[in-house]
Amino acid sequence: MRFKHKLIISLVFGLIGLMVAIQFQTNREPDERDTRDLWEVRSQLQEEQKFQQNLYQQIRDAEQTIDQYEANSESEKVQTLKNSLENLRSEAGLTDLKEPGIIIDISPIFVEKEGGQPYPAIAPDLLNRLINELNTYGATDIQVANERIVDVTPVRSVNGETYVNNHPLPSVPLEIKVLAANPEKLKDYMEVSHSKDDFAIENLDMEIRYEEQVHLTGYQEPFQIESMRVLEETGDE
Repeated sequence: MRFKHKLIISLVFGLIGLMVAIQFQTNREPDERDTRDLWEVRSQLQEEQKFQQNLYQQIRDAEQTIDQYEANSESEKVQTLKNSLENLRSEAGLTDLKEPGIIIDISPIFVEKEGGQPYPAIAPDLLNRLINELNTYGATDIQVANERIVDVTPVRSVNGETYVNNHPLPSVPLEIKVLAANPEKLKDYMEVSHSKDDFAIENLDMEIRYEEQVHLTGYQEPFQIESMRVLEETGDE
């Protein structure tokens, strides 16, 4: 039984370490040339501050889990660790969620059908700016079309197409689903956001609506962290 408890504890703190390593790797890769404007620099600073706050919170949660584990009975210890593991999975974006939130409908403002003009596409930098702005205004979980956005999600251009989580982004119109602690306040912010103007310049309209139940699917791609390895513990304790 003691070995089983050690194994569960190792899994919990291994997952914490995985999340920290993912966040660190994501934030430590700078662009070769910094061409950001003041708004982008401010957004990046806010993201770094949010990352630091999340790291402190994870440390506090881990300490609280240890204290609770030591004070509980054998059966309660197992349940405490199971709950912690499920919370970590949810924070990492691996689970389905259904909560109050907002839905952003992206559609073309104007399409000249007779001339065969293609629908405008969402460029990677435009989508990244929208995601950063949503996070700045309190978004906790985001899904673009069918792709859940997590710390390791790449948004990039491949042969002229925008890829999210290594999958091509579908053509507009499409939905962006967002959860937040206060989704109605987030909706008010986004109604007057820079992103609405940026999308309008690219002939894209943003319609934002509040929903009592917004369903997000869990992140499906495997996590790949090459710099981590498992250490085996020896001893008969």
